[in-house]
Amino acid sequence: MPDTLSPFLSAFIVGLVGGVHCVGMCGGIVATLSLGLPEKQRRSPLAMIPYQLAYNLGRTVSYVLAGALMGGIGALLLQWLPLYLAQRILLTFAGIFMILLGLYIGGWWMLLNKVEQAGTLLWRIIEPAGRKLLPVKTPTQAVGVGLIWGWVPCGLVYSMLINAVSSGSAVSGAGVMLAFALGTLPNLIIMGMLAGVAAHLLQAPLTRKLAGLSIIAFGVVTLARLL
Repeated sequence: MPDTLSPFLSAFIVGLVGGVHCVGMCGGIVATLSLGLPEKQRRSPLAMIPYQLAYNLGRTVSYVLAGALMGGIGALLLQWLPLYLAQRILLTFAGIFMILLGLYIGGWWMLLNKVEQAGTLLWRIIEPAGRKLLPVKTPTQAVGVGLIWGWVPCGLVYSMLINAVSSGSAVSGAGVMLAFALGTLPNLIIMGMLAGVAAHLLQAPLTRKLAGLSIIAFGVVTLARLL
């Protein structure tokens, strides 16, 4: 697999298999937003699609902006340190965070809970702006809610932002987070349409453990690239 593609493909797959975490972390948000729609839209799955897409469009934009910021930080690091050393440092952080994320999703070690708690400081500042957009009555409002939703404290997102830093540029960092957001879409849209069924299936212990092992494998492969 070409090195230029692997960070983006990895981010997409992590977003896809990390959906078991999305169910626990964002499932309540998705369900609340869906139930808050006008009754006419709630009765028709097809009528809900524009709202679900709008929520996720806003969330994706926030991820891409954060990825560009973190990728820019990685670019600065590449300027301050010799290229070879900077790349090794960034890959090490990315691999370690991937392994921590897999342990977190699998339920074996919850260290990333501490990282999520740190993110609540920013969330307390941003969250009131999202509250002003509720209840959602139009897809445009849904985009605004999605923009706020993208900053919910989440270990899965933070791990991917470390990967965005390791990409070494603002454009690549934005691309990593775009690929990640696209990977999370199927799970979150299904959650919005069939919340109860999806949650029961994706929150099963075996499903979480398989997802965790998959992400740990990505972390190990990332660290192996250092060799």
